Amino acid sequence: MSTDVSQRVYSNAGNPAIVALVDRAAKVVLDVGCGAGDTAALLRARDPHKQIFGITASPNEATVAGRHMQGCWVGDLESGVPEAVAARHYDAIIAAHVLEHTRDPSAVLKRLAALLAPGGSLVVAVPNVLSWRQRWLFLRGRFEYQQSGPLDETHLRFFTYHTAERYLFAATPELRVVHKSVTGNVPLWGLRRHLLPAGARSAIDAWGCRAHPNLFGDEILISAIKPPQPSA
Repeated sequence: MSTDVSQRVYSNAGNPAIVALVDRAAKVVLDVGCGAGDTAALLRARDPHKQIFGITASPNEATVAGRHMQGCWVGDLESGVPEAVAARHYDAIIAAHVLEHTRDPSAVLKRLAALLAPGGSLVVAVPNVLSWRQRWLFLRGRFEYQQSGPLDETHLRFFTYHTAERYLFAATPELRVVHKSVTGNVPLWGLRRHLLPAGARSAIDAWGCRAHPNLFGDEILISAIKPPQPSA
């Protein structure tokens, strides 16, 4: 297995939960760790007026993601952001499933916060290493790195619902967390496939994620804002 993220191309159907947290009024958006640009494509479909830019560690990803953006740059977040990225401020910044790939996520987040315009928002998503699926594997004595998911072999940091906010935002007192939630599901096995209608399944999953986020949540979502400076 390769642990070199610069050789990866992360592609999926996009992340609707992330898109839902991006302010519709935001005009300029930075997608950090943008993958193949799938979430940017969803965001552009919802808000065609937005200017979307991206950063990735993979030249291959930058080529693919650039089709959905005004610009996409290759850079190492651990050492800083490309000059072209730092040359502007952003109304919204997305950091979805990228911080767990870094050695010091809170320092990276602080660097990104400096690029956020006053009144702008930052949306973060990280995997929950203590979701019910992972707990079941751990109970069976399984802790094996994989090609994707919470134990992706390129992950350097691991978070739970209870630790993510504390660790990620430790160095950014200028940001105020305004939203914290999870996406995931309650294991219903055969009931999900054969007996329960879609509406009932969704209602049970929503209840589980609200009542026990650290158990049923696969993905932790946090949104924070950078309050405008008070006028003199």
